[in-house]
Amino acid sequence: MAQWTSAIGPAQLARQLQAQQPRPVGAGLRKPPAYRALADGIRLLVLEGRVPAAARLPAERELAVALSVSRTTVAAAYEALRGEGFLESRRGAGSWTAVPAGHPLPGRGLEPLPPESLGSMIDLGCAALPAPEPWLTRGVQGALEELPPYAHTHGDYPAGLPALRQMLADRYTARGIPTMPEQIMVTTGAMGAMDAICHLFAGRGERIAVESPSYANILQLMREAGARLVPIAMAEGLTGWDLPRWRQVLRDAAPRLAYVVADFHNPTGALADEDQRRQLVDAARSAGTVLVVDETMSELWLDEDLDMPRPVCAFDPAGATVLTVGSASKAFWAGMRIGWVRAAPDIIRSLVAARAYADLGTPVLEQLAVDWLMATGGWEQAVELRRTQARDNRDALVAAVRRELPDWEFHVPRGGLTLWVRTGGLSGSRLAEVGERVGVRVPSGPRFGVDGAFEGYVRLPFTVGGPVAEEAAVRLAAAARLVETGGGSGGAEPPRTFVA
Repeated sequence: MAQWTSAIGPAQLARQLQAQQPRPVGAGLRKPPAYRALADGIRLLVLEGRVPAAARLPAERELAVALSVSRTTVAAAYEALRGEGFLESRRGAGSWTAVPAGHPLPGRGLEPLPPESLGSMIDLGCAALPAPEPWLTRGVQGALEELPPYAHTHGDYPAGLPALRQMLADRYTARGIPTMPEQIMVTTGAMGAMDAICHLFAGRGERIAVESPSYANILQLMREAGARLVPIAMAEGLTGWDLPRWRQVLRDAAPRLAYVVADFHNPTGALADEDQRRQLVDAARSAGTVLVVDETMSELWLDEDLDMPRPVCAFDPAGATVLTVGSASKAFWAGMRIGWVRAAPDIIRSLVAARAYADLGTPVLEQLAVDWLMATGGWEQAVELRRTQARDNRDALVAAVRRELPDWEFHVPRGGLTLWVRTGGLSGSRLAEVGERVGVRVPSGPRFGVDGAFEGYVRLPFTVGGPVAEEAAVRLAAAARLVETGGGSGGAEPPRTFVA
């Protein structure tokens, strides 16, 4: 019986390896042998989770042709990986990736760091802040007071609690987009909303157009659903969306879905202006593509003088072309797993009907808490507190990175929770690997791309501030020096315990 559970073709593996673009070796340092460089590249792909564990690798001859190297080079690389525990082989079954004992299985999304590791590790992996107290506690207390009538029912509300659906519809109406509660479905976070949409609209093998880069966890969700991702490159800096390219790709590829983050894009922080929003909707409508708009960051504007553009759904108020996904997780707290979809009533009915085979509904108590916060004004006060935290963290992190890593390049976004950083020619994958050993956890750029793109980037979220942000930059600089001097493959100083 085969030990591998998936396979990666030679062309795909070659693209991912070639996209790594390792930094040139400095003066006085020896260039590693070709087989060693190839083995290191595959090992990093496994550690990053971009090639999953138990994935069958191409035959030596096939990969040699795809990489334009000798078969001897590939054979030696495979042998080195076997010796390190990253590859297993069996005659007649081929070779497949593995993770050695002592290494955690690589995550293909952005998993939170275990709480027991927080004393010695600065976690810049997840773009999430602590709860905005006292509003979390007050919201839960208010929900408990409103719970008794619901406790006498079965508790299953596949479309969401009627009161919260009405509240969300009223909030869209107040933003200038008339909305009925029949256009709202409450979900278990934005991920629950995206999962429902992908299963309804994009069956296995369907094309989905995505920004490049895009949010790593959503990309992985789409891959797991069997979608064929069609990346569309973002424009340089914070200028956002290349509309001629979007129109061409939507016309030529005819994807069933397109996924965009128009409000403080994750990871770049770009904000689409009104003309870009209008053109995105027009392009999707012309191509017959359903445009899924993730507005989980829409309330996290950080600069006081910023005039926010109208929501994308303002250009498709009926919700036939634009499906809007919102969430309490970014604006309020990641532990508040409440999301929602706004769409045409018939689409909502289809999503609700399909949900019976998934999670049946969203927890009642959390829905009541969000409804209570929105009804009492606590939501606005909590989000204002969140903006202040994120703004202070952003400014501290920007200053620290500029001081410690002056060669790194980035544009400062006016909202959201993330900084997209070009790492001065260093490998983002190697920085992520070495960073864990010096006490700072960052996700590398390829997590946000398709087929290994963005090797020269990392994402830094605004989750720490003050002295912790300064220490994070110091540790990143230490990791960068190790990578630059070729010391990233050996041991490193143990991380210092840092208590904020």
